[in-house]
Amino acid sequence: MNSSLDNKRNGKEIQRTNILDFFPTSVKELKAFGWDYIDVILVSGDAFVDHPSFGPAVIARVLQNTGYRVAVIPQPNWQDDLRDFRKFGAPRLFFGVSAGNIDSMLNHYTANKRLRSDDAYTPGGQSGHRPDYATKVYCQILKDIYPDTPIVIGGHYDYWQDKILSSMLEMSGADILCYGMSEKSIVEVADHINRDGHHYNCFNIRQIAYLSDENDKKKDDIELHSYAEILADKRNYAENFVIVEREANSFTNRRITQQLEHSKLIVNPTYEPLSESEMDSIYALPFTRLPHPRYNGKPDIPAYEMIKNSVTIHRGCFGGCSFCTIAAHQGKKISSRSEKSIIAELERITRMPNFKGHISDIGAPSANMYRMHGNDEELCRKCRRPSCIAPKICHNLNTSHEELCNLYRKALEVKGIKKISIGSGIRYDIALHKTGNAETDRINEEYLELVISKFVSGRLKVAPEHTSPKVLELMRKTPFDKFGELKKLFDRTNKKYGLKQQLIPYFISAHPGCKEEDMAELMAQISDLGICPEQVQTFTPTPMTLSTVMYYTELNPYTMEKVYVPKSREERENQNIYFFWYTPDARKKIEKRLRKMRRDDIIKKMKG
Repeated sequence: MNSSLDNKRNGKEIQRTNILDFFPTSVKELKAFGWDYIDVILVSGDAFVDHPSFGPAVIARVLQNTGYRVAVIPQPNWQDDLRDFRKFGAPRLFFGVSAGNIDSMLNHYTANKRLRSDDAYTPGGQSGHRPDYATKVYCQILKDIYPDTPIVIGGHYDYWQDKILSSMLEMSGADILCYGMSEKSIVEVADHINRDGHHYNCFNIRQIAYLSDENDKKKDDIELHSYAEILADKRNYAENFVIVEREANSFTNRRITQQLEHSKLIVNPTYEPLSESEMDSIYALPFTRLPHPRYNGKPDIPAYEMIKNSVTIHRGCFGGCSFCTIAAHQGKKISSRSEKSIIAELERITRMPNFKGHISDIGAPSANMYRMHGNDEELCRKCRRPSCIAPKICHNLNTSHEELCNLYRKALEVKGIKKISIGSGIRYDIALHKTGNAETDRINEEYLELVISKFVSGRLKVAPEHTSPKVLELMRKTPFDKFGELKKLFDRTNKKYGLKQQLIPYFISAHPGCKEEDMAELMAQISDLGICPEQVQTFTPTPMTLSTVMYYTELNPYTMEKVYVPKSREERENQNIYFFWYTPDARKKIEKRLRKMRRDDIIKKMKG
C-alpha cells in the first residue's frame, strides 16, 4: 500500500501526508502500520483532527508517546450493522470513548431545544453524524459486542429531558471515567491494565471515577446526598453542588462518594496541576496539526478551520463564571507553558503548507491569565473560593501582564508571521484592576493598548454578559461599568493609532435571576452606548455548572435563597428580543411590551 497521500480539500493543496504520521482508522490503514494487535481504540463523536486543541488527539499522542498502539474510530455509524465498532475487534487493553469536544446534546440542539442544522466537528459542518447522548450509546454498543473489554470514558441535570440523570458510568455501563484533563490518569490506567490484565487494580488512580459496592469506604470520604435523595428534594442537589465545587477548588486528597440507584459512585481526588515541563512535553508531541487523511477530498471541518493556526499558552481559569465548566475541567490554578515551547510551536506553524502568515490566536480559556498565580501560594492551597476575581479580585492574586506582553512581542518576531490575532476571550476586568502598584497598573494598561493596537483583526470581542448588577453577581461576573472603562480606552487607543476598529460585546439573556425588566434595562444601556449586539445567546443549561443548578432548583446553592428563572419558551424569547432593539420588527414588539410593563421611561431611552 502506498502510504503517502496527496491531501486536497476543496481543490486546495495542503501537504503530502503519510498515513504513518497519524493513527489507523480503518483495517486498510492498520495493514499499512503492520500491526497485528491494538492496545487502545479511541471512539469519538467528532471527526479526528490531529491537533492539540482536540481532546482525542491529545490522548492518542500521550498514549503513543508511552509506547502504546492506538487506533481511532471517529463518528462510527450506530444505526447500521455496527461494522464500524467491529472492524478492529477488541483492543488489548481498553476502549476509550468520548462524545466529542462538545456535549452531544448541546451540539445537536439550540437553547430552545430546536434541532441544529450543522455540526462544526464534521466535514462540511453536516449534522447527524453522532447520536444523542453519544457516550452512552457508544458504550452500550461496545459492551454488547465486547462484554469483557474495559471501557474508559471521559450524573448531572439534563436540560433536554428536564430531569436528574444518574452517573454516566451507571447509564453507559462503562468501567472507568477519567475526568478533567486526563493525560496522567489515562496513561496510569493503560499501565495498570497492561501489567495486571484487568482494570480492577485501577481504582486507586487519581482523577478517575468508578462504581463500587457500599462497603468501599475510607475515613475521610465526603459522602454526597444519594441519587434518591436529590430526586426527592432539589435542595439536596444544590447542596451537593456546593460540596463538589468547594472540594474541586481545594488541595485535599479526599474522595467524593454517592449512592446511586444500583451501585456506589467513587470519585478519586485530582492530580496536582501540570507543571511547566509537563505542559511543554504534551505540546511537543508530534501532532501533524491536520485532519486525518480519511477526510481528503471532503469539505473542510469548520472547528478545525477556526483553530488550525492557533496556539494554547496555558490551561486553567480562575474566573469561576457560573455558566462555564472550564474550571471544573481544567482547574482553577493556571498551568502555563514556557515561552520557549510556545515560540517553538509558532515556528512549526510557519512551516505548514499554505500558512499565509496569520496566527489566529495565542490564547487559552481566558487569553490574559498567562503565568498568573498567587503571591503567597500557601494561601492559595488553603483557599476554597470558586473564583479569584468574583465578587472582587483577590488581594493575593498577581495580575501582572508583563510576561504576556513579552511573549506577544517575541511572537511577532518569529520569521514568517505577519499578523497575530487574540481570538480567546480577554478578562478586561483583570487588566483594568487597580492593584495599588503603579508599575503593575502601567504594564496592565500597556497590555490592553498592545492588544488593541496590534492584535485585533478589526473587531475585539469581549464578554460583559449583562448589565444588571444582580444578574452579574449570580453569573460571577464583573460590574458593567468596567466595560465602560474598556470602551473609553479602546476608543482612545483607536484614535491614537489611527484605527477604525469595533468593540463587540457578548451578552446572555434568560440567565437565572434575569427578569424581562433586566433585559429592558440592558437594552437601554447598550443603546445609549451605540451598541447593536451581534454576539448573543439565550442561556442553555449544561452539565456541571452553577447556573444549571440554579436553573433546575430555582435556588442559589450558596445561600438557598429563591432565584427567579425564566423557563418557558415564551419568557426566553421575550428576553432575547431586547438584543435586537435596532430592528423595526423587534422595536415594535419591545415598545408594546414596555408599555404593558408601564416602562415608558425605557422607551424614551431607546436610541433611533
